Amino acid sequence: MQVLVTGATGFTGGRLAVALGAQGYRVRAMVRRGSDTSFLQGHGMEFFEGDITDQDAVDRAVSGCEKVFHIAACFRTSGHPDSYYHDVNYSGAQYVLDAAKKHGCERVAHCSTIGVHGSVKQIPSDERAPYAPCDIYQRTKLAGEKLAMERQKAGQPVSIFRPAGIYGPGDLRLLKLFKTIHSGRFRMIGPGKVNFHMVYIDDLVDGIILCGEKEEALGDTFILCGPKYVALSALVKLVADAVGVKPPRGHIPLAPVYAAAVLCEAVCIPFRIEPPLHRRRVGFFTKNRSFTYAKAEKALGYVPKFSTAEGVKRTAEWYFANGHLIDHRNGSHAA
Repeated sequence: MQVLVTGATGFTGGRLAVALGAQGYRVRAMVRRGSDTSFLQGHGMEFFEGDITDQDAVDRAVSGCEKVFHIAACFRTSGHPDSYYHDVNYSGAQYVLDAAKKHGCERVAHCSTIGVHGSVKQIPSDERAPYAPCDIYQRTKLAGEKLAMERQKAGQPVSIFRPAGIYGPGDLRLLKLFKTIHSGRFRMIGPGKVNFHMVYIDDLVDGIILCGEKEEALGDTFILCGPKYVALSALVKLVADAVGVKPPRGHIPLAPVYAAAVLCEAVCIPFRIEPPLHRRRVGFFTKNRSFTYAKAEKALGYVPKFSTAEGVKRTAEWYFANGHLIDHRNGSHAA
């Protein structure tokens, strides 16, 4: 079966493309011109150069494919205007869905995010939790998800999944957290009592493939998360243990840090300078993320295998092995 993976040079899309190839699918990887495809080389997949914001390119990429795994997204960077997030996260989804309908694809598996729920009040929350996106990334991902839901209601074969915070060997989004804890520079902003929920990349890929294969996934939406959420203070301790340092102590009051973040954004963003402090980074310490995968387990058989402790340990080992963290006790890059 020929399948298309959009966003194939990203962390999630790349691991998914390789896993699909290993399961016998003929994989077409949609990649932007000039992007790094080294991780994907040697896995027998076809490369299609094109941008998700180019409707004609998307149409050509989808042509001949029986399934589409739509992973491509604009995550969080200050180098893009809000309109670019809309072009990628909403219009890109529209182009994929339109092309899949035109070419008679048997399914689109559409990637959303638990971020559409914002900071949740119920612990744990499920797919019925209210929408409460907090930034342009989450708002445009929600717009793309709602479009996919409209297509579901109109009879197009679409499944939707909302990943928790994605991490694992090869991903750099949590590197700053690991680095500041490892160096002793980490300080907790606020009390650290909010919950944080992640999903290890191998578990997520398994869940995505289920959303692309199971009949029960069609016309529905599923949260794909790890076995258990943890308090932010507990996550910090797990990271400290994994990188071989004592857990940091002490807290910084929230209000002055948030005010500084607002000021940094006001000064830096108009000049497309990466602010040293974002409100979304402060949000890391204040937003509650607590979810359940019960629906995906019951309908699809999704059961995550990696605990947060094991996932954090493996991620730290990869950071050490690849020079992102240095073991100062012996000067090596090995944990």
